[in-house]
Amino acid sequence: MNVEITRLSSGLTVVTETMPHLESVALGVWIKSGSRNETQDEHGIAHLLEHMAFKGTKRRSARDIAEEIENVGGELNAATSTETTSYYARVLKDHVPLAVDILADILTESAFDEEELRREKHVILQEIGAANDTPDDVIFDRFSEVAFRGQTIGRPILGTPETVNGFTPGQIRNYLSRNYTTDRMFVVAAGAVDHASFCRQVEERFATLPMTPSAPPVMETARYLGGEVREERDLMDAQVLIGFEGKAYHMRDFYCSQILANILGGGMSSRLFQEVREHRGLCYSVYAFHWGFSDTGIFGIHAATGGDDLPKLMPVVIDELHKASETIHQQEIDRARAQIRAQLLMGQESPAARAGQIARQMMLYGRPIPNPEMMERLEGITTERLTDLAGRLFFDTVPTLSAVGPIEQLAPMADIAAALSSPNVQTKKAAG
Repeated sequence: MNVEITRLSSGLTVVTETMPHLESVALGVWIKSGSRNETQDEHGIAHLLEHMAFKGTKRRSARDIAEEIENVGGELNAATSTETTSYYARVLKDHVPLAVDILADILTESAFDEEELRREKHVILQEIGAANDTPDDVIFDRFSEVAFRGQTIGRPILGTPETVNGFTPGQIRNYLSRNYTTDRMFVVAAGAVDHASFCRQVEERFATLPMTPSAPPVMETARYLGGEVREERDLMDAQVLIGFEGKAYHMRDFYCSQILANILGGGMSSRLFQEVREHRGLCYSVYAFHWGFSDTGIFGIHAATGGDDLPKLMPVVIDELHKASETIHQQEIDRARAQIRAQLLMGQESPAARAGQIARQMMLYGRPIPNPEMMERLEGITTERLTDLAGRLFFDTVPTLSAVGPIEQLAPMADIAAALSSPNVQTKKAAG
């Protein structure tokens, strides 16, 4: 890796990876702050701030920001997640100073104009409405809400119409001053970038960022609770998501959980895809995933199917969970490792993917993780570790069930929980 790291006198961390064969640079600012860092009365403000950053500064109007980056063929965007927020650009190498200037401008000199705020609230209300009309989005939001009931981590990132409509420029500035400080921010670039030159540009343009927050950052400890939520809708298909408490990034079983998710439902060769879709034809989509957070995680299985197939689908899915706790084959581990290795290497061919990967590793581990080291962590995963993990994940924790659509034939939660209560319980109970 041609990765260089510099911590500026302001406390801001700058990281670059030089990819000299490229003509472009992907660069951005990643903040170790997201929707989990909102207070109880700030639901949705992290996402609103991300939008408002593009709506004008002391030097640029919203149109100026868009035109200046696009006049040179560049791109500019942002994203808010549960624990992070990012603002990023992609430009040709000659236009890196412009991209740095724009990113610094929107993060240090945003105007938060009242009229722009009013318009952007309306845009976000439409975004919330669109998400509520999309079953794929609804099922994950409902899942998080019940898995982490009454907690910030379980709330939808977008907020609600009531909370979004109530925000003022002062509240946005309070969130900004509490979370957008140099000790929580990383400026990362990958591509045709010179580290020393990039550091000088960042140091000059980001000099006004505060080093310490106006108040201590907020983030309550997550408590996974589990439970169920069902929403009958007149839809063509039923969306079902069943999940369990996963592993945090720093836990020993994190990478083991990633491998297990891959084996169960990580592709067309996975157990769930082959058994549920290919062999039985019970759904058109089924996959497993594992999300890690700083202090918890989620391991889930998502399926989309016709409502009439639900009585057959759930027992088959649960049966595959039982089988995973009994037997994992070495060739499955090898295939999962090969897929992860390919993803890592393919990601190195994209400066945007590489910048994002480096930023995440800096926020989580304090340093970039070389690919050989990443693969070495996966080498220690054995069939015994995986079956032991599957037993603990699926049968020792309270499940969470989220279902949307024509779900009247979905078995009661008590029957599903009974089928998951022990590896020795017959899964036919889940048929209802």
